[in-house]
Amino acid sequence: MPGRRGRSGTEDEVRGIAIVGAGQAGLQLGLGLLEAGYEVTLVAERRPEEVRGGRVTSTQLMFGPALRVERAAGLALWDDTAPVMPGFELSHWEPQGQPDAPVHRFAAPLDDEVRSVDQRVKLAAWLELFEERGGRAEYRSVDPADVADLAAAHDLTVLATGRGQLSGLFEHDMSWPAHDRPPRTLACFYVHGVAHDDSDPAAGYVRTTGVPPAGDVIVMRALTVGGPCDIVLFEGRWDGVYDCWGDRPDVAEGWRRALELLRTHAPWEYERFRHAEPTDPGAALYGAITPTVRLPVAHVDGDRPVLGMADALAVHDPITGQGANNAARAAASYLGAVLERGDLPFDERWMRETFGAYWENARHTHAFTEFMVREPQPEQVRLVIEAAFAHPEVAHRFANGYADPSTYREWLLDPDGAAAYLAGFAK
Repeated sequence: MPGRRGRSGTEDEVRGIAIVGAGQAGLQLGLGLLEAGYEVTLVAERRPEEVRGGRVTSTQLMFGPALRVERAAGLALWDDTAPVMPGFELSHWEPQGQPDAPVHRFAAPLDDEVRSVDQRVKLAAWLELFEERGGRAEYRSVDPADVADLAAAHDLTVLATGRGQLSGLFEHDMSWPAHDRPPRTLACFYVHGVAHDDSDPAAGYVRTTGVPPAGDVIVMRALTVGGPCDIVLFEGRWDGVYDCWGDRPDVAEGWRRALELLRTHAPWEYERFRHAEPTDPGAALYGAITPTVRLPVAHVDGDRPVLGMADALAVHDPITGQGANNAARAAASYLGAVLERGDLPFDERWMRETFGAYWENARHTHAFTEFMVREPQPEQVRLVIEAAFAHPEVAHRFANGYADPSTYREWLLDPDGAAAYLAGFAK
């Protein structure tokens, strides 16, 4: 089996790998390394029962390619219980004081499956699985000095979280924009009590409603700790009416406020959600995310290199639903690189090449998300969405690109490519 030589260089010693961070990327990588025969130490802030019983930590959409990565790793444990969202709907409304202003809308079928599993459910189960399979889990917070200790004791140390002081270990990648604040304010709610039947097929879709200058509301189906639910995510523009969560209200008050916003700015969604209630006391999350891209290698304890992964290196706004997908791809890519490395050292050059192989595709996801939160909205995005309202083929192509944002490179993200594509639909 590859990778059997440890730090002492003896052939019979299993190589030790430390992973800091127990999110999608860290746990998926850790479980894969255990399966391959490595000795894995995983450092997590919370125990499984604390994760499962805590507050929601994210909204998450998993598209078909990332779901297949999980399935190949034997970690898709919710195929029989997590709802599948069969379509994508986008609505755009500019009432400007006129409630009877028309709503522009398109809906398109999704060619591949899309699911969402509350990370409280997923990560708690994966943590338990990690321990059952012989992994060493340490439940504690970590600072840079702790990272140095881990790196000194293991053949490879991977940082899969960028929280707190750890984010400062990795330098900003100057080839990407540096943001001085998040592009949006965020609030999400997990609720149940929404009817899902044939009378309203779009109720099971991924749906987004844009109302300038308020922002966007994104709705999706999910599996949470109590069973199926719906998630409502507010993406608020600064100083707009959706930017109203600074007091971090409790779940009940937050949801009351959310319903009032829906009543005014997305009344068709209000009708769906008017009788819904939060799923549990931890069913609300407030915050904001500052997008960033960092260089993949940090140095601790002088010049000892450690490798970053997923959120430690690339963070972006959740408006495109790509975070968990990127994490799954990163874990699979890094696992393959470790196995291929065999008994060779995990040196800095290998670390940079490992990240580079993953980033070759993932950079398009980050570029797409940066593009979609840009203010003002790029002209070709407006033109493409207007064409999608009139042409199902455009709507279908736009909706299904979310599964692999690299497919947007040659048309949506490129003004000339977008113009050439849309010319075929001109009257």
